[in-house]
Amino acid sequence: MRPLLLGLAATTAMISPALAELLDVEKDELTIGFIKLTDMAPLAVAYEQGYFLDEGLFVTLEAQANWKVLLDGVIDGQLDGAHMLAGQPLAATIGYGTEAHIVTPFSMDLNGNGITVSNDVWDMMRPHIPSLEDGRPQHPISAKALVPVIEEFNTKGEPFNMGMVFPVSTHNYELRYWLAAGGINPGYYSPDNISGQINADVLLSVTPPPQMPATMEAGTIHGYSVGEPWNQQAVFKGIGVPVITDYQLWKNNPEKVFGLTDEFVTENPNTTKAVVRALIRAAMWLDENDNANRPEAVEILSRPEYVGADYDVIANSMTGFFEFEKGDKRDIPDFNVFFRHNATYPYYSDAVWYLTQMRRWGQIADPQTDAWFKDVAASVYRPDIYLEAARSLVDDGLANEADFPWDSDGFKAPTPAADIIDGIPFDGRTPNAYLESLPIGLKGAQTVIGDRVEG
Repeated sequence: MRPLLLGLAATTAMISPALAELLDVEKDELTIGFIKLTDMAPLAVAYEQGYFLDEGLFVTLEAQANWKVLLDGVIDGQLDGAHMLAGQPLAATIGYGTEAHIVTPFSMDLNGNGITVSNDVWDMMRPHIPSLEDGRPQHPISAKALVPVIEEFNTKGEPFNMGMVFPVSTHNYELRYWLAAGGINPGYYSPDNISGQINADVLLSVTPPPQMPATMEAGTIHGYSVGEPWNQQAVFKGIGVPVITDYQLWKNNPEKVFGLTDEFVTENPNTTKAVVRALIRAAMWLDENDNANRPEAVEILSRPEYVGADYDVIANSMTGFFEFEKGDKRDIPDFNVFFRHNATYPYYSDAVWYLTQMRRWGQIADPQTDAWFKDVAASVYRPDIYLEAARSLVDDGLANEADFPWDSDGFKAPTPAADIIDGIPFDGRTPNAYLESLPIGLKGAQTVIGDRVEG
């Protein structure tokens, strides 16, 4: 991978941005929202490195209280766009929760999440986890090690509670995926019961990301799924142990996206293209020269106006390794990926995976055809806009022709079984066959009625 990254560095210096012809943007003053998470980095970098200004855009970045406030801000026009959960544009477009046509021309990153449990739960899990020769736990850790813990809670008549950041978040689906892969039912949704706790062995509920560690420390939840730096924060505070990263759960899985209303994109095509150009350059900067700029990125993110966590906490995942327990640091160079592996390209297959998880757990109540999954994906994910922006960067000498998937049909090659925790491959072209292959979850004509799965 090093030659590619060195190539990025070279192309970045090919031409001064001042020599590139500015787009005639329809709107040059923008307000963009984000949540205080490491993966908002492309926005912070595009601002701090002057990439927005290079495009003639005067951008204000505004931290938002939670994901619902952020989405509402984009829909009502208080925000022109935002760092979003990948499930948010999809859910809004199909009318799950708030209804609005949201699109994404830019995927912000791959990986970046983890699942953490409290110290007490970890002590109960540890005897059920194999050890390496040096005594450290063997990774990846299966949720099967959590089964006896849940049984002990049940014996005491206590619910086992875990937190995730939003019902249509990657974190919810990753936590559910991990639990189900270990034989644990994380519960279903229905049109009449949106708790997601129908028939659940573990009760999942929403907690805002920055509040995860304190909520677990207080005993309200026994573990959580969240993005960085809030898993590493638990390690630094000595209150919990991350048991798995999403890179270990599903290698190079998609994470956040940049979302705008379809109306904004239609009315402001040049502005949209300019924003995507700036974000692509920021993603390139974050990954170029074998992540050489990551320390500077960590310093930027540690500022209170962005993520506001300690430098060392953010650096733990951003600079190529991840700490599971104090002193147990393991190399995971691709834990945060912003440009490598076509991370910024908005693949239809990524959208289809999120839609399959919505269907799997009952957020999409009724069966849908494979064509429906693809049509929804294509209405939300906009590789056409992305490639137009990428082409203009290449033409301006600011990016390398070889770094973009020009001939893609929007679908990645199937994810092999070896790259997923349960050993079940995923092919975005055949969503219903994929759903049929999963042992826990809705499939075929099944629906949730009352507290039962029928069909």
